[in-house]
Parts: sequence; structure tokens; C-alpha cells
Amino acid sequence: MGPLHGFRVVELAGIGPGPFAAMLLADLGAEVLRVDRPGGGTGYGPPERDLLNRGRRSVAVDLKQPDGVETVLRLVEQADALIEGFRPGVAERLGLGPEPCMERNPRLVYGRMTGWGQQGPLAHTAGHDIDYIAVAGALHPIGRAGGPPQVPLNFLGDFGGGAMYLVTGLLAALLERGHSGLGQVVDAAIVDGTAHLSTMVLAMAAGGAWTDVRGSNLLDTGAPFYDVYETSDGRHMALGALEPQFYAAFVERFGVDDLPDRTDPAAWPRLRTAIAERFAQRTQAEWVEEYAGSDACVAPVLTYAEAAEHPHLAERGTYLRRDGVTEPAPAPRFTRTPPVPPEPPARPGQHTTDALRAWGVTDVDALLASGAVQQT
Repeated sequence: MGPLHGFRVVELAGIGPGPFAAMLLADLGAEVLRVDRPGGGTGYGPPERDLLNRGRRSVAVDLKQPDGVETVLRLVEQADALIEGFRPGVAERLGLGPEPCMERNPRLVYGRMTGWGQQGPLAHTAGHDIDYIAVAGALHPIGRAGGPPQVPLNFLGDFGGGAMYLVTGLLAALLERGHSGLGQVVDAAIVDGTAHLSTMVLAMAAGGAWTDVRGSNLLDTGAPFYDVYETSDGRHMALGALEPQFYAAFVERFGVDDLPDRTDPAAWPRLRTAIAERFAQRTQAEWVEEYAGSDACVAPVLTYAEAAEHPHLAERGTYLRRDGVTEPAPAPRFTRTPPVPPEPPARPGQHTTDALRAWGVTDVDALLASGAVQQT
């Protein structure tokens, strides 16, 4: 049932990193109950296709009604953790901030997910992933020489610097609770997590191995042996032959004699041209066949649909296929407590009646009649 089997989490519905963190906890076996607003949804399409909401049941609660807030507090009494992703102060105004929740349950770990954090001059202002990683310094180095910064989707901020640090904080606080018996508040801010992810780049800069000139460094397409190249059919190959032995394996099968010296940065423009011209002479499939089984660190750039069918990922079951939808399998892997495949995403309020009763709420019929909760 997963290594987190037996842990209960209340999730106050939000978008982006909060739901991803809740999904990850559910993937690993926690029982996560999502509290949606009546008629709520993310706007990303049909709720039953929103994969960020997979693996957990949904109850629809009207938090504008006192009985709705009281219902959530009764759920909190049974929970190990709570996740909320509102702007600072919103949960407090709803009556669901850390103080009333931890008054009901002193062992509760209260997870807060924001972009700017709970304090600071920008704490109460709006923002999105691109803004957070920009201010944190992580957007500037992403891109090619002479060009503008390139947006790395919202992997770096929302999910890397945000959700993963929220989950890390929740798990750390739950471990600490085993010693102290007390919960605490986890303030997970995307700017903080993104800055933390930048440790290696800052270490390289401190050692004189990184500059602020975009596209001039070892890992930012400055080095021609760590870049992406177009093939004759308009596809691309990723080349990551950093170490000498891997570069030697790359050159051995590349079919070009006397490539410019890779150890001389002054020769990199000529080396890049030579590599690009050679890759452009064959199709992606031909290059895949050429480098099959080698240590050259050459890989095809695949779409998600193609990745799901790749022999290596297919054998590992890295992607799942369900009801015509491709989704990632739970990660990481566990030898003794493997997670089960997650349940499909729920519609908001789909499990209101059954889930509330399972969590010890006995007056569900009265709550339904008052409109404090709704069953879809």
C-alpha cells in the first residue's frame, strides 16, 4: 500500500504545486482527502482527467458557512498533516489557519505552499512560477548565448522548488513529531526552494567555473558536447558527453575525423558547427541505432507519447496508460512497500458522503441539507 500507508492528510484544494505535493503523498500510500469548493475545479479540463488530483477522494465543502469550516476542523482532528496553498492570511480569514487547526490537533503538521513565502515585501502579491524563478535568480542562466532567458515550463519553480520542498518539509516534520509528539508549520516558498536547487551553480560560480554570461558555461549549451542537435528529419538528439571517456565513445561512432579540440574553448564554435553538420546528415532513428548500447551519452529527444513507448521506460513501467490517458507511475520505487497504481482523479465532491463518514463525521445528512457540504 506504499510507505506512507496509515498517514492521513487533508488537502485544501488549490492549483499547481499544492495538488502535486498531495498527489505525491497519495502516490506513496497516504490517505489524502481533498477539500474542494462546491462546483470547483482547476480549469485545466474535465476534472476526471486532471492527473494532479489522482489517488485521493474529494469532498465539496462550502467554507463560507460556519458549519463548513467546522467540518474541515473535524477532519483536521483525524489528520497527520494539512496542505494549503492560499495567499498568506487567507486561511486565517477562513478560520482554518494554523492556530485553530493545531488547537484541535497539536500533532498536526501544517504545510503552507506559496510562491513568495509567508513573510517579506512580496508575500501578499500575486505571482506565478516564471516570476518566482526570475527573482530567485534561476531563470537568468537558462538560455542560449545572445538570446533571452528561456522558460523551463513550470517544472523548476512550481514542482521542483515548490511541491518537492513542501513534501520534504512535511516528511521531515512528521519524522520530528515521532520524537517530540508535536506538529509544526512548514513554510514552503517557491523562491526558497528554487534558490536551494541552485546550490551547484552557485558552487561552480564560487570556484570560478561559472559566469553570468548566458550560454557560455558547461551546462547551459555553452559547451558543444552538451547540447541538442537537429537531425535530417527535423527531430533532435541530446548530446551529454561531458567526461573524456564518454566523449571518446561519442566520437568513435560519429563518423567525423579530426574534430576540433574539445579542451580548447576557443575551438568550441568550430566544434559546434562540425557536430551540427554531421547530426543533420542522418535521421533521428539512424542516430539512435548508431549509438545503441554505447556509453556516448547520446539520446533522442522524445515526445511524452514516444517516451511512454521507449523500451527502457516501458520495461520499467515508468508511464501508465489508463482510459486513453498517459500518466507517470508513482516514484520512487520501494522493495518492501511498493505503492499501488493510483485511483483516477475524482470530480469535486464525488466522495463527500462516504469520505466524511469514514473520517468520523456522523451528521453528514444534516450538513448536506444545510448546504455546508455537497455530494456530486
